Amino acid sequence: MNPAPARPEVLIIDDEHQIRRLLRFTLEDAGYDVRESATGHEGLVEAAHRAPDAIILDLGLPDRTGIEVLKQLREWSALPVLILSVFGQEGSKVAALDAGADDYLTKPFGGAELLARMRALLRRVKPAENAATVRFGTVEVDPVRRFVTKGGGPVKLTAREYDLLRLLVANRDRVLTHHHILQELWGPKMADKTHYLRVFMMRLRRKLEDEPDTPRHLLTESGIGYRLVCDAP
Repeated sequence: MNPAPARPEVLIIDDEHQIRRLLRFTLEDAGYDVRESATGHEGLVEAAHRAPDAIILDLGLPDRTGIEVLKQLREWSALPVLILSVFGQEGSKVAALDAGADDYLTKPFGGAELLARMRALLRRVKPAENAATVRFGTVEVDPVRRFVTKGGGPVKLTAREYDLLRLLVANRDRVLTHHHILQELWGPKMADKTHYLRVFMMRLRRKLEDEPDTPRHLLTESGIGYRLVCDAP
């Protein structure tokens, strides 16, 4: 008899007991193992000791900020991190994403959205059967050959359009802030020129989305940045 597959383990770092209880109930019901920490220090120790598959990290902790915890974690670990924030913390969410968080969830949140975010996080770190090609909708991107097709036919992209797509593909299912994208593609002097980015995203959507005005894959995170959502395997 084959052994049952290991259940992915999630570490919750949040000082609110009710939030931890809700997260535990939702995650365990969906097949995850859950560990809890109520402070940033305890969370870092637990992360080092347990090496979980993913971390859910609250921005507001009693002993240090979530961003400080994240920065310390990123000194030695690339574990996927989902940030918890409250409505109106856009600046903090952007800072956390720039510091290395993979995604964020705003309180209050629904269980279905939480589980979708977790699946996306784990999908990013799971080895793909064909790592050279990334697919979303009818689009295929081959980063090795720098070749893009849609519905089996080639898509002509400018060099800058391709660079933007390549960056999104390399970070698929992860939120990238405006600042991060602009700095990567245009350099630090252009990091606040978000209008450039809007133009190129509009062009990509027209070429790659079936309905550019209601995109399914090249998504806007309002006030924060963009995300490429790939289809679940």
